[in-house]
Amino acid sequence: MFQILNKTGEEKVKWGWAVYDWANNVYSLVITTAIFPIFYIGITSTTDKENCETSHIVEFFGWEFINTELSSYILALSFVAVIILSPLLSGMADFAGKKKLFLRLFCYTGSAGCVGLYWFDPNHLELSMIPFFMASIGFWGSVGFYNAYLPEIAPREEHDKLSARGYAMGYWSSLIILVICAVLITGVGKYLDFKFYIGAGVHMELVQTITRCCFVLVGFWWFGFAHITFNALPESEKKDLPTGNILFQGFKELRGVARELKGTKHLTRYLFAFFIMSMAIQTIMLMASSFGKKVIKLETTELIIIIFIVNLLAIPGAFGVSALSKRIGNIRALVACIIGWAAVCLGAYFFAKDETDTIGFYAVACGIGFLMGGTQSLNRATYSKILPDTDDPASYFSFYEMLEKGGLIIGMFGWGFIEGFTGTMHNSVLAMLVLFTLAYLAMMLVPKEYRIKVDYK
Repeated sequence: MFQILNKTGEEKVKWGWAVYDWANNVYSLVITTAIFPIFYIGITSTTDKENCETSHIVEFFGWEFINTELSSYILALSFVAVIILSPLLSGMADFAGKKKLFLRLFCYTGSAGCVGLYWFDPNHLELSMIPFFMASIGFWGSVGFYNAYLPEIAPREEHDKLSARGYAMGYWSSLIILVICAVLITGVGKYLDFKFYIGAGVHMELVQTITRCCFVLVGFWWFGFAHITFNALPESEKKDLPTGNILFQGFKELRGVARELKGTKHLTRYLFAFFIMSMAIQTIMLMASSFGKKVIKLETTELIIIIFIVNLLAIPGAFGVSALSKRIGNIRALVACIIGWAAVCLGAYFFAKDETDTIGFYAVACGIGFLMGGTQSLNRATYSKILPDTDDPASYFSFYEMLEKGGLIIGMFGWGFIEGFTGTMHNSVLAMLVLFTLAYLAMMLVPKEYRIKVDYK
């Protein structure tokens, strides 16, 4: 890929790069973790007042699904779309010098999807899921082009710290937006209810409208702050056009990466472990709030508070695991994270069974918060550090993103299928534990010298 000429090491470029985490992480928290899942479950569930029973069944193109099962399938399909689109666009971006353009286009697609959720209607799920689908494509598609800049803007010894800085900025941004949304939804709603004695039905409609406005706020936040990154990152140079169809050049580059990986045992084994980890980690992060809402039956305010704490803990988690990697090596630090994730799954399975296990769920949530910050940033940094010397780091990161999305597809479809088949999320959690066990075994297959070495050359 293109070198960022005369920019490597400049703090303004590094800072501008990290700002994109600040911009887009509000999607991760509000749309996939906190506000939208609560809103979605509430608006797609019906309660039989006579029998006091709640139904979570929805109809989608004539088929019946559990509501969270359906959302996990839609997310999985968005990952399929990203896997197809990213190589197509990365090949064109390489030779047209438009990598930043595609980063921008995915950003605009995602932010528009967030705004579109304002019109979410449970009576027309087929249309309402389109902006949800768009937001996911925009987020995950842009992340691939964004991550590819890391090895181009900083030397390898700075990757752990810079990656952690980006994630930490993203978590701070998410906390700010979560507080704003919480005040709008709970504070304003309760104030108006008290001030004007609004009836229950009107109050609920008002709260839903305020919640929809939060989705619009996320879209504009993402769109606005992303322009700091766009202005900081320079344009790439054009390259001579290759022979053949440029549309499929990205897939040719991925094939080339796959061939080059055959001679790098440490890299192929790490990527295999990363693939399995991605099935579980991202799935847990995406479905944790739905678990708290449906299984533990937490109230909205209580769940928002927990999510706030989770994201607050992710900040020391990102820097803490980065510091640990300096002492014991990246791979060993990741092994420690995998063990931690397995403990979280065991805790959720045995100590967070229903609404009587609130404390157990709190403990599990805190574990998720600390681990997600450290694991995500260290995975990105580790990969960038162990890459071979190459003029085309973007193709390697495209391969990395493809593996991550592939893992997410399997993880999300697996979670939804197991919940739909067994009728409970607890068995889905147990499946995640199996994946972490496999990830641990796979990571231990990485050659010993790469498990103990701190600075990779």
